[in-house]
Amino acid sequence: MARGSGAVPIRTKEELARMAIAGRLAGKLRRELGRRVKPGVSTLELNDYAERYMNEHGASPAQKGYHGYPYAICAAVNDCVCHGMPNERLLKDGDIVTLDFVVEFNGWMADTAWTYAVGAITPEASMLRKAAHQAMVNGIAEARVGQTIGDIGEAVGRVAEAGAYGIVSQFGGHGIGRSMHEPPEVPYVGKAGTGRKLKEGMVITIEPMLTIGSSDVYIAEDGWTVLTMEGGLAAQFEHTVAITSEGPIVLTR
Repeated sequence: MARGSGAVPIRTKEELARMAIAGRLAGKLRRELGRRVKPGVSTLELNDYAERYMNEHGASPAQKGYHGYPYAICAAVNDCVCHGMPNERLLKDGDIVTLDFVVEFNGWMADTAWTYAVGAITPEASMLRKAAHQAMVNGIAEARVGQTIGDIGEAVGRVAEAGAYGIVSQFGGHGIGRSMHEPPEVPYVGKAGTGRKLKEGMVITIEPMLTIGSSDVYIAEDGWTVLTMEGGLAAQFEHTVAITSEGPIVLTR
């Protein structure tokens, strides 16, 4: 999905409070979806539930209609890295599925994603999930005033290297606020001390994508679905994070 370019918006405390409302709603929806991920459920059912949930809480799915994308969430199963389209295929025991969505509430947006285990998964898949989650956590820890985008990328890279996982470099995090994708870009292949410095009031997503085996990817014929070239599993966790004088604040917790 297209990334924003230009000046990085700096949000006031009042604006961050409004974003936090969208973030809390996104976090609640994420947990509700997690309760519904199980063998025999389709990603289309999960999509429909997510759209109803947002609408019933006075929010809307920002992804729906974005550059023609027709669904409220993205659903990436197994070797799908991101931007997978929900469908009627039933999830089965042993799958992993990443659900990614953006909640818009009163003009403010919050973005989150989570890789869920479907039933009992393999130790290999479980370790990948844990590593992807830790990569996000380590990236968030670097999201402090005075740090750089490169600090986040290096922190993610250390986790991936320790587990011999690939990092998908073609897609990364981004600023968010009034629009789904705003500056700055947040790549996850980076060197500490390089790139844009983080300032108080910035809001970014931290959403590294890790793979088993090669991180090379391709886009399917539908123009959206991103798959690993070698068929290895992929996992992703994402939070929307505010940069503040007190440290990083996770808005989508």
